[in-house]
Amino acid sequence: MKNFKTIAIALLVAFGSFTATAQEKKVDVKASKINWVGKKVTGQHEGTIDLKSGVLVFKSNKLAGGNFTVDMTTISTTDLKAGQGKEKLDGHLKADDFFGTDKYPTAKLVFKSIGKKSDNVYSVTADLTIKDVTNSVKFDITVNKNNATAALKVDRTKYGIKYGSGNFFEGLGDKAIYDEFELAVDLKF
Repeated sequence: MKNFKTIAIALLVAFGSFTATAQEKKVDVKASKINWVGKKVTGQHEGTIDLKSGVLVFKSNKLAGGNFTVDMTTISTTDLKAGQGKEKLDGHLKADDFFGTDKYPTAKLVFKSIGKKSDNVYSVTADLTIKDVTNSVKFDITVNKNNATAALKVDRTKYGIKYGSGNFFEGLGDKAIYDEFELAVDLKF
């Protein structure tokens, strides 16, 4: 009887620690998408950028963490066609004026705290690193089965990207570029 109790307690402890351990879900970088929008006084441009790697962490089926690496060298404009300004804008976004992808080929996002807002919606505070500068960003993420979506607004000037910013340069007129850019993220895992 004593052995039975010992085995039962060991099983309970093992089962309890199994259910409490974190489960990592690797993001399918080929199926996932990140769309960006950058706005200026006279309009906007939009495009895509690829994930290099990513993982979401769950505990007891609740979002508990995550980290992602973005391949900045893949930034691409989708609203312009080849020969009609696409190459020029893509090159400028990769240049030192913007993301400096030769020196900084990746950006990173690491979840720091997560609060549950509703059944599938979480409020996230994360560290975003662009050009080796890290700042805190806040956003909501919605998780449904093997999919998660989020929308973020990022102030590029906090990462030293001041080109065309009306907050740093005078007389830009209609050439001013807004400081915030938007990201729409669709993750598959």
